[in-house]
Amino acid sequence: MERTQSSGEITLRGVIQDGVEPGCHLIRVDGGGLYLLLGGDVSTVGPGGRVEVVGVPKPLLATTCQQGTPLQVTSIRAI
Repeated sequence: MERTQSSGEITLRGVIQDGVEPGCHLIRVDGGGLYLLLGGDVSTVGPGGRVEVVGVPKPLLATTCQQGTPLQVTSIRAI
């Protein structure tokens, strides 16, 4: 699920997973897609937890995680 908002933010629902690099967290979006979470506290959810994330995609941002489209997280909550 991907919903675009006027500020460039999108809302995603999916499952948290660890990245291949330490400290990297991703969301596997319902219906496909993988986003790298930049910011936001995933410690209360953990890998395998379902979340709704609001954030701004940063597709041109280079990261050391090497997975997913970078997403600057505005908010994250367990669902």
